[in-house]
Amino acid sequence: MPEGPLADDPVPCRVVVCRDCCCGSAKVIGVDHSAQVARLREATSVTVAACLDVCDQANVIVVRPSAAGRAAGARPVWLGLVNDSDATEDIVSWVRAGGPGVAAPPDVLDLYVFTPPRRVRTAQSDATH
Repeated sequence: MPEGPLADDPVPCRVVVCRDCCCGSAKVIGVDHSAQVARLREATSVTVAACLDVCDQANVIVVRPSAAGRAAGARPVWLGLVNDSDATEDIVSWVRAGGPGVAAPPDVLDLYVFTPPRRVRTAQSDATH
């Protein structure tokens, strides 16, 4: 169960983790992919998605705003190259603080943010609603 200011939010901040052809595979070495998903699940609801079609950014994690975050105008934040436990911990901290539109992300996460091609954003949005 999520902790922090949005623990009572009817639609809390959620995370989508890409796991398919590149993300979550042996192609991304030195990452305990199962542990990464388990750690994120300790903070919020996690959807494991098939390929999000941005393989050059593997491992990809999308942080989706809570209802409060969406009401504040936040959009999903795409994070790429999330291949170390420190980055995962930064995401966990941000999600527990409220995520997009509610809490500022740790500055270091700026290094991971990317904008996926429009066709990918549309497909991911359709798949997770």
